[in-house]
Amino acid sequence: MTFVNHFDISLWKSCDGYYHQHQALCLELQDNHQLNVNLVLLSLWLDKQDYLLSTLDWSQLQSETHQWEKRVLLPYRKLRKLSKNSLASDEYQQMLDVELMLERKSQRLILHKLKQLSPSGASSNLGSYLSLFNLNKADYPSLTGQV
Repeated sequence: MTFVNHFDISLWKSCDGYYHQHQALCLELQDNHQLNVNLVLLSLWLDKQDYLLSTLDWSQLQSETHQWEKRVLLPYRKLRKLSKNSLASDEYQQMLDVELMLERKSQRLILHKLKQLSPSGASSNLGSYLSLFNLNKADYPSLTGQV
C-alpha cells in the first residue's frame, strides 16, 4: 500500500487528537502568526509517518489553502468572532458548526493537493512549515514531544 492510499479524510481523525493535545498553541500560532492549523496538524502527522515534504511543497500547500480560505473561511471566522457578544449561545454554536464545516472543506482541498506531491524533504515537516513564517521548530518543543 502506498502512502497516497493513506491520504484520505480519515487522517484528520489522527490530526484531531493532535489538535486536542495542542489546541491552545495551535490557536496561538494561527492568531499571532497566521499559520494554518490544519497544515500544522498535517505536518505533525506526516512527521510521524516519516513522509517528508520539501519547503517548496509546504509553500504550495500554504499558498493554495490560503487562497481558498481568504475568500471563504477567514471572512466567516472574522464575522463569527465579531458576532460572539451579540448572539445567543445556540446561534453562536451554529456559527461554530458552519466554521467547522468550512474547515473540513479546507482539509479536503489539502488532501487533494497532498496526493499530487511526492516525499522529497530533507528535514521535518513541522520545521519546514514553520520556517515559511520565520519560526523555529525548537521554539515549540511541546509540538514535537520534546518537553
